[in-house]
Amino acid sequence: MTAEPVGTARRTPRGQGFAALYAQAQQFYAHQMHILNTQATHATERWAGTFTEDAVLELPFLPGPVPARTGLAHYVRAGAERHRRAAGRLDHWVGRLDVRPRADGSLHTRCSALVHGGTPGPGGARVLYVCVMEDVLVATRGGWRTAHRRVTRDDLA
Repeated sequence: MTAEPVGTARRTPRGQGFAALYAQAQQFYAHQMHILNTQATHATERWAGTFTEDAVLELPFLPGPVPARTGLAHYVRAGAERHRRAAGRLDHWVGRLDVRPRADGSLHTRCSALVHGGTPGPGGARVLYVCVMEDVLVATRGGWRTAHRRVTRDDLA
C-alpha cells in the first residue's frame, strides 16, 4: 500500500475552478430559495427573475412542462395564497447538491429539496414534500439563471 503524505497532493486549476463553480451554485440556490420563502407578492417577480426568459419548468402536479416565467408567477402566487389562508408558512431547503459542468459552460445540477411548513403553535413545522430537483443553470450578465428545471417527488417515485 502506498500512502501520500498530507499536503503533497497537487491541486489543479480545474479543481480550484470547480470549487468556485460549486460555491456559486450553492449561493444561487440559497438566494433563490430565500426569495421563494419570503412568500410576499412582490417576491414572485424577483423569483421568476432567477430563471431565463425561455426557461421551462416541470413540476409533478402539472400536466406538462410550462414556460417558467409565466408558470412561476402563477404557481408562487397560488401557493403563497393557500398558505396565507391556512395561516401557515412554507419553506424550501436544498441539500445534497451535485454539480456537473457541461462543455457549453452551463451546469447540470441535481439536489434534494425539502418543502416544509406549519402553523404557529402545537404541531409546529413538518415535512410536506421530499423532492429531487434537476436544473440546467446558465451564466448570464446578472449571474446564474435556471434554464430548465424538473422537480420530481421522491414519495411518489
